[in-house]
Amino acid sequence: MTFNDAVHATDLRRRYGEGEAAVDALAGVTIGFARGEYSAIMGPSGSGKSTLMHCLAGLDRPTGGKVVIEGTALSGLDDADLTKLRRDKVGFIFQSFNLLPVLTAEENILLPLSIAGRRPDRAWFDQLVDTVGLRDRLTHRPSELSGGQQQRVAVARALASRPAVIFADEPTGNLDSKASAEVLALLRRSVDELDQTVIMVTHDHDAASIADRLVVLADGRVDEDRRLDREAA
Repeated sequence: MTFNDAVHATDLRRRYGEGEAAVDALAGVTIGFARGEYSAIMGPSGSGKSTLMHCLAGLDRPTGGKVVIEGTALSGLDDADLTKLRRDKVGFIFQSFNLLPVLTAEENILLPLSIAGRRPDRAWFDQLVDTVGLRDRLTHRPSELSGGQQQRVAVARALASRPAVIFADEPTGNLDSKASAEVLALLRRSVDELDQTVIMVTHDHDAASIADRLVVLADGRVDEDRRLDREAA
């Protein structure tokens, strides 16, 4: 692990089932993700990419190995402390937008802070709203927003608490090409302009091409790990 890693995994393993029916979704992954970097994780179905993200984010407990987020080892946390760490240090963006239908866009963005009992930084909130281009949609409920607008709300919600790292799981999977491009550009800006760390699981090569780094998994192991030439992309 390097000092600049926002997230680091050492010999990470995740086994499902027992005996002859056991499946090793992760078979000893050691990898670090630097602060302020946009990483894409790819791989065929069953390669372990979603399992890796879930273990890195503290959504699933590994069978073996160690995950550290901002200097805190997840294995040493009980469920309450793990929940608190996810709330304070991690932002999530999923394929399904996961917005609460009864709340406005602004209320959805601020929901993690409300749950944590934290007052929003209005200057940061205003910067986020302008970055995601939702100034004229803040009073709208999800049913009144397009899919792309809902995902932009989800991105702003993930950024609201200024997390150490944002995990994005197929964030453009439910969007058309135009909305996908807008959301990916927004994630890119969050790294370049807001100094965020983004780890994105995707099956889309075009989506992955905007990242700084590509990690490819196969059979629960890192098969490829390389920097991307964004100028060429």
